[in-house]
Amino acid sequence: QVQLVESGGGLVQAGGSLRLSCVVSGRTFSTYNMGWFRQAPGKEREFVAAINWNGASTYYADSVKGRFTISRDNTKDTLYLQMNSLKPEDTAIYYCAADSRFRRTVLVVSTGDYADWGQGTQVTVSS
Repeated sequence: QVQLVESGGGLVQAGGSLRLSCVVSGRTFSTYNMGWFRQAPGKEREFVAAINWNGASTYYADSVKGRFTISRDNTKDTLYLQMNSLKPEDTAIYYCAADSRFRRTVLVVSTGDYADWGQGTQVTVSS
């Protein structure tokens, strides 16, 4: 059974930082691209960042580029999202997700291309 468990969310003031983690079990973590998504109240789930299976390439939504950094540690089966210079508009539930395809050669941004999801962790940024 595949499990993705996020942690690290919380309440932070604008300009602050948080580091999210996602521990994956039940699948060979090191052979799948991974992504972070977020969903604010009343809005659709949106792409935040993605990283390929070996960590060599990353891709970001324009809204977080230069502020967020996605990384992974394949020895620990863990995905990370370092979030700096947080803004109130970053407030959302953040989800990690595993790509549905083994070693996909491109990074994808659609929720439909991700097969497994975590339960989410709340990030709230106060102004």
